[in-house]
Amino acid sequence: MAQHLIELVDISKDFDGEEALKNINLYIRDGEFLTLLGPSGCGKTTMLRIIAGFEAPSSGKVFIDGKDVTNVPAYKRKVNTVFQKYALFPHLNVSDNVAFGLKLRKIEKSKIEKKVHEMLEMVELQGFETRSVEALSGGQQQRVAIARALANEPEVLLLDEPLGALDLKLRKEMQLELKRMQQQLGITFIYVTHDQEEALTMSDTIVVMRKGVIQQIGTPIDIYNEPKNAYVADFIGESNILPGVMVEDYFVEFSGKGFNCVDKGFTPNEAVDVVIRPEDIKIVPPSDGTLSGVVSSVVFMGVHYEMQIDTGEHTFLVHSTSKAEEGVHVGLSFFPDDIHIMRKDVEE
Repeated sequence: MAQHLIELVDISKDFDGEEALKNINLYIRDGEFLTLLGPSGCGKTTMLRIIAGFEAPSSGKVFIDGKDVTNVPAYKRKVNTVFQKYALFPHLNVSDNVAFGLKLRKIEKSKIEKKVHEMLEMVELQGFETRSVEALSGGQQQRVAIARALANEPEVLLLDEPLGALDLKLRKEMQLELKRMQQQLGITFIYVTHDQEEALTMSDTIVVMRKGVIQQIGTPIDIYNEPKNAYVADFIGESNILPGVMVEDYFVEFSGKGFNCVDKGFTPNEAVDVVIRPEDIKIVPPSDGTLSGVVSSVVFMGVHYEMQIDTGEHTFLVHSTSKAEEGVHVGLSFFPDDIHIMRKDVEE
C-alpha cells in the first residue's frame, strides 16, 4: 500500500471567530488523486491552502513525507498549485511561462530548455513555445499553467477548481487529460471542486465536505453507492430521499408500506432517511410494482428520460431509457439492495 504522503492532524481554522475547518483528520497517499468536494463555503479551499502553506491552521499539524511542515512557508514545500484563474504572465510567451519557476531556481539553460520541452509534450502543446499566452484558448492556457506547475517537479500538485472557467465540452475533455497526466507522472494530485461529476470521473478518493467537517471519505463507487448520510446522497448524484422507520434489522417502512432491505444495526423503530437512486427504480405495470403512481412529468435528457411519479405519499424521480407517458398509471419496482438506510442527520 502506498505511504501516507500528507497527513492533517486535528486541523481547525477560524476567520474572525467563524470556523472554516473543524478538527480535520485526513491522510493522502503517495500517487493518489484525491478530490475535496463540497459547496462554496464548506472549507475545501481553506484545506488546500493550509496544505500549500498559504494559510496557517488555528490549531493542529500538517505533515508532508513524515515531517512537520505546519510552520514551513509555501515556497519551501514541494507542492505546486494551479488556480482557477491560471495566473499566467501575459508579457511572457508559453515557453517562458513554463520556465519561470526553473529560472528562479537558477537551473542551467540547457536543462530548462529540456524540461520545458518535456512539459509541453506532456500537455500536448508542442510547437506553442513562442506563442503569446493571450492568444491561447482557455483550455490551452490551463495546460500551460499545469506545465509550469509540473516543471518544478512537485511531490504534490494542488488544483483549486482549475476547470471552472471552461465550457462543458472542454471541461469534460480536460477531466480525462488531468487523470491521464496524473497516472503518467505518478504524483499526488489534490483537487478542489463543487462539481460531483468531476469528482466521480477523476478521483481515486473523494472527501465530501460540509460546513468545515468531513462527511465521508471513500472511492467514487463507495461514495455513490453507499452514502453515509442524506447530505452525501443528495450532493453526489440525484436521489430520492424519504423519511422512514427502521422497524427492525433488514426491514424498513416508508411511503406507507414495509420493505425488506439489507441494512442492520439500527434500534427498533428508529427514524431514518431512506435513499433510492433514480436509476435503480424500474417502471413496470401497476400490478407488478412494489409501489404505484401517476407519471406527472417526463423530460428527455439525451441518454435517458427523467420522470416524476406521484404515488400520493411521495413523488419519485425515475431515470429510464424507456419512456412512460404523462398521466399514465405505472408501477415502481426496486430490489432490497437498492434501498439505502441512513441515520438522520443531526443538522437537519
